[in-house]
This record gives sequence, structure tokens and C-alpha cells, in this order.
Amino acid sequence: MGRTIIDKLWAEHQVADLGDGTSLLYIDRVFLHERTGSVALKELAAAHRRVRNPEQVFCTMDHIVDTFPGRGDATRVPGGTAFITETRAAARAAGINLFDLGDDRQGIVHVVSPEQGIALPGVTLVCPDSHTCTLGGIGALAWGIGTTEAEHALATKTLVVRRPQSMRVRFEGTLAPGVTAKDMILKLIATHTAAGGVGYVIEFAGAAVRSLPVEARLTLCNMGVEFGAWTVIIAPDEAVFDYVRGRPYAPQGAALDQAIAHWRTLASDADARFDRELLVDCDTLAPQVTWGTSPQHAAGIDGIVPDPATESDAGRRQSMQRALAYMALTPGTPLAGLPIQAAFIGSCTNSRLSDLRAAAALLRGRQVAPGVRAICVPGSTQVRLAAEREGLHEVFLAAGFEWREAGCSMCFFAGGESFGLEERVVSSTNRNFENRQGPRTRTHLASPVTVAASAIAGRLADPRTLASRG
Repeated sequence: MGRTIIDKLWAEHQVADLGDGTSLLYIDRVFLHERTGSVALKELAAAHRRVRNPEQVFCTMDHIVDTFPGRGDATRVPGGTAFITETRAAARAAGINLFDLGDDRQGIVHVVSPEQGIALPGVTLVCPDSHTCTLGGIGALAWGIGTTEAEHALATKTLVVRRPQSMRVRFEGTLAPGVTAKDMILKLIATHTAAGGVGYVIEFAGAAVRSLPVEARLTLCNMGVEFGAWTVIIAPDEAVFDYVRGRPYAPQGAALDQAIAHWRTLASDADARFDRELLVDCDTLAPQVTWGTSPQHAAGIDGIVPDPATESDAGRRQSMQRALAYMALTPGTPLAGLPIQAAFIGSCTNSRLSDLRAAAALLRGRQVAPGVRAICVPGSTQVRLAAEREGLHEVFLAAGFEWREAGCSMCFFAGGESFGLEERVVSSTNRNFENRQGPRTRTHLASPVTVAASAIAGRLADPRTLASRG
């Protein structure tokens, strides 16, 4: 019987079979950020243990930092400055790679990791952050861990992992203009629920996946955790190999040729068996937008707010009722046309250069609607600098968007900056649970182009109704 890509990577990294379905896996890379990094590093030092192979450990400042131009260590998050300064001190003491404020490699951990060539096809990478599954988009076996696990990985380069079941999700068909990877993953979650991937490591495959650029694959994998998966992965191909080529931490010269020869073997065999398989038809997929307080509460922008009375499961029906009460929505209301007060483009889901280019193409020569606060936060300093070289920042500013420094920003509310009480926000982020972007803020998840179209209209809008302008 053939092997899946997951079988192959598991076998390559298994140090020992511990029985009862658990393995001791070798960890190639560890990535930290300032919200949890200082805790792991300080606890390790307090136990008189050192970081094993510090050259393979990385840390960036992203979660707590302000994103306003001219920022420093000061932050609006209560106690946030201590997270920054203590992580900086602990990282320097441990001798690991630090992408500090002021370093042009700084940015959101899951944007920086592939951008710098730290995450590579076939490597295992862990980070104390649930969206580490993003890196499956380039063929890495990457997953989020807790702080205690981070200490273990730092000290030993290994982790004990219980092997999940395997699933393959095939996205078949062709995406229409204005429909994106974000819409693909929202459709999957809406169809099979936010618990549909629980207990699985998932391979995303199919014609629609193969046609995606690498950065879009990262978006698709980013929200695997919102599907409940342990992690997700896409088999690397020539597009990935071209993406990796020349990255600072990637192999160079003959070593890269050898690596690519191996990476080409990292694909599921034709006769490989999965424990479960799902199919998503992308031919008729419309831009998606959420109406409730979970990514599974999503529908096409041309759809309506659903009626909980049509849900037969009592628990789901109650969840829908609570969500609609929080979002102040009535069943049967068209999603397109709902007035918004704010628009946000950013986060580890949708803040890469291709995301900003796509949004700018709709914004060029147009204005954000009166009364709408619009913010764009590039995912990394490299993304910001590249966007500015192309003049994209001028497009955002001319349209009425705020243009920020790199960081997680208002993807989540940690007591600092937030959107207003009960404001309705359309956001390119990954989570929309109650109070995620501020006290009682009502968040609608969507793709960057849907966010841009909505910001222009002042209401939730279909990006397919606007022609791109360059």
C-alpha cells in the first residue's frame, strides 16, 4: 500500500515509537514570539537547561507590539512593554535568532517564517501559536504547541506526539475572479463545521489547490485550525521550490538542488489511503463572508442570514441564536448591504504582498465610504517595504486607509487598541468569536478583496461587482 505525505514525514522525523499511538518526533525548527517566548525561555533558564541548537531557534516581535508609525517598546496593551523587553533579554541570553523591532526581518511569525526560508518543505516546525499550521502551505509539518512543550522542544529538539488520523480534502474546479483561498477555507468550515477536522492531520489537494500561488496556499492552511485540525499540509511542487529559492535561511547552490530532489518525493502515493476524504467544488464558489461568531457561520456574499429554526440539532440551533443576537442580525437579511463601521486588512491569514496588491487593485482611484475607519497592517517589515517600493501604500492612503507597521495588530483584542463598542467590522482575519476584535465588536470574516470592496461601499459588498484598476 502506498504512503501519504504525512506517513513519509512522520517516518523521517520519528526518533522512537513509544507505543500506544505516540511517537518521539525530531523538531527541526522552533519559532517563538514575544507573547509566549519570554515565558518559555525564562522557565528553561530557571531549570538550568540550555537551548539545544540555538541557531535553529527563532523569535520575533509581533503579538503585543504597536503598529503605529514611529513605534518603540511602548505599547497600548497593559503590561505589554514587559513582554517585549523580557523576550528581548531572554532571547539574547539564549543566543537564538531574534527579529527585534527595528529589524527589517520583523513581522508576524507565520509570515516571517516562510518569507525568510526558515520554514521549508519537509521540515518539522513548532511554535506556541495555534496558526502554525499556516506553514503547511509550503509543505512543512508544522503545528502549534503550548509553553511547556516549547521548553521541551527548546531543550531536546524533540516532542512526544500522539499521531492523529489522516484526512484528505480535495478542492476541485476553478476559482472565478474575485474568489480566493480565504473563500475556499471558509466554505470548507461552513460545510463541515469548525469541528470537522478534529483528530486529523489533513492534506489539502486537488486542482484548485495546485493552481494557487504559494502565498494563497499559506492562507488556505492558516485556517486549518479553525476547522479543528491538528495541522494541515499541501504537497510541495515547482511553485514552492521557486518560492524558496534565494530565501536567507534556505539551502543554496548544490545543497538546494539536493533538497529539491528530496522535496519532490514528498507527495502522497497514488494508492495511499486516508482515514477520511472530503470534496469541495470550487467551480460555483462565491466570495464568502461570516454572519455569526464562528468561521463555520459563513455563506456566500450573495446569500442571506440563515434561520436557526431550520437547524435540526438543538445545540447548533442555540449557537446560531446566540450568534445572531450578538451580531444584531435577523434571519433572511441579505449579507450584501449590511452597513459597516470599520474595515481591517492584516493578520497571519491575509497580510502578504499578494493580498495587499489584490486589495490595492480595487482601491486604486476609489475612496473609503464616509464614516468607515479602514486599516491596513502588512504582515512583515519585508512586506511593508516591498509594498512601499511598488507604491501600494500610496494607494491605501489615498483611498482613506491607515497604513501601519508590521504586527498582529487588531486581529485580536488584548486590552489595547480595539474597534468600538458594537461596531460592525469586515476583517481579513481568522477568528470572529465574541469580543475578538474589541468589546462587543461584531466581526465579519472575509478575503482582502471583499474587505476592500466593502470599505468602498460602506457595507458588505461583493468584490466581483468592482473592476480592478491595475
